[in-house]
Amino acid sequence: MDDTSNGTYLTLDGFVELHKYRYVYFMIMFTVYILIICCNSTIICLIWIHKTLHEPMYIFIAALLLNSVFYSTNIYPKLLADFLSEKQTITYPFCPFQAFIYYSLAASEFLLLAAMSYDRYVSICKPLQYPAIMRKTTVILLLVLAWLVPLCELTVSVVLYANLKICSFTLKGIFCNNSIYSIQCVRSVTLAIYGVFMLLNMALFPLLFILFTYTRILIISYRSSKTVRRKAAQTCLPHLLVLINFSCFITYDIIIVRLESDFPKVARFIMTLIQMISYHPLFNPIIYGLKMKEISKHLKKLLAQVKSH
Repeated sequence: MDDTSNGTYLTLDGFVELHKYRYVYFMIMFTVYILIICCNSTIICLIWIHKTLHEPMYIFIAALLLNSVFYSTNIYPKLLADFLSEKQTITYPFCPFQAFIYYSLAASEFLLLAAMSYDRYVSICKPLQYPAIMRKTTVILLLVLAWLVPLCELTVSVVLYANLKICSFTLKGIFCNNSIYSIQCVRSVTLAIYGVFMLLNMALFPLLFILFTYTRILIISYRSSKTVRRKAAQTCLPHLLVLINFSCFITYDIIIVRLESDFPKVARFIMTLIQMISYHPLFNPIIYGLKMKEISKHLKKLLAQVKSH
């Protein structure tokens, strides 16, 4: 621990053989970060530019991809700096802030996926009522709630955490997440109970709602014509793939980090890097770019224009 005039510094102890492979780690993660920014931004711009994509489903996709950009920017710049630094440290005030942004955006992802599942449910199961239900004001309200609710709920946890004393100054990780709870002198029962409440409210309940809506879509599509079944498959499959991928991401975070599973340091480091590379920030634009017909069509036109120049 370093205690300077700038505040308390925590050591990030999750890195493995950094002295040997720091430049390799840096180049891999820097390349991934650039890909994340470029891939997500390209699809967001396509949705912004083309009026045919100004529909609720595509607006929610753009919001989801924008969420991925924010998520990556919260982690990657600091991580890249740590790869090149002699000491991998983070100031104590910034560490809870990074964790706050990290989980706020993760919760927003679930709520955005829930909004998307509701949009698909209304579109397929109640097509005649769709224009009346999914109005512009409804879409804006769902987007605001998806980002605002996690911020409000996590602000309470930050206030509760701020009153706790820390006795350890080493984090078993490469960035700040649930591992910050392991440095407390005494575990707060209030904070633990509130953590369970947030997990239920911002992850489990939205997940159950998503599963319910897609089950209803599946049942109605099965009873309907071949055209309806094709439409359901084309629009719902990408959302389900993203949901499964993101659920794996959250499960890893809870089991390995929050429950402090006895996991070897090397394995934890490798899993964290794989998690950061392969999960939603890079996975989402690839899925939506390839599987969503309208986005794929505009993406191919853009690539054709780039090649012609």
